[in-house]
Amino acid sequence: MKLLVIRHGESEADILDVHEGRADFELTERGHRQAEAMGEFVSRTYQIAKIYHSTLKRAAQTASHLAAKTQAPLIPEERLMEFNNGLIAGLQRDVVRTKYPWVKVPLHASVYQQESMLEFRSRAEYMLSKLLWENNGESTVAVVTHGGMITQLYRAFFRLPLDSEFAFRTGDTGIHEWAVDGNSRILIKANHIPHNL
Repeated sequence: MKLLVIRHGESEADILDVHEGRADFELTERGHRQAEAMGEFVSRTYQIAKIYHSTLKRAAQTASHLAAKTQAPLIPEERLMEFNNGLIAGLQRDVVRTKYPWVKVPLHASVYQQESMLEFRSRAEYMLSKLLWENNGESTVAVVTHGGMITQLYRAFFRLPLDSEFAFRTGDTGIHEWAVDGNSRILIKANHIPHNL
């Protein structure tokens, strides 16, 4: 089985330079072009069986471009949403630095009405288990989500410790290609961006 884990295109929050997270911004015009180009590349390169996607607008819009090119069915999944950053969502970065400074908390706890890191990882573990269970070994499945969730899915996929400090960067519409072969979990591509937009 192959998994294509894809980040959404450029969103309005990127232009406004605000903390996004659960703030539900749409794609920019450039983001739509990126998503269309990504969809074109994926349709030429893979045979996609299904597209699971976050229900936040920027991911849902990116997934719609992919579906238009591949004709694969869309499956909305709330658990693929970005980190729930609570009171910080949608705020300017300088406001957050002053009003909501970083606070070290244990994995099970949180501040500012956010979800905990334990809850965030648990969502990724749930989704990975669901993806592997619902799809057969010959299929290629796309997952359209967010940068933070992609890092959590990496940690789950490679069974990294919960408190692992490994992070995995992803550009706009960056594609990560993973394969599962029996008990082996294989990284084929990381953050492949099939356009220069």
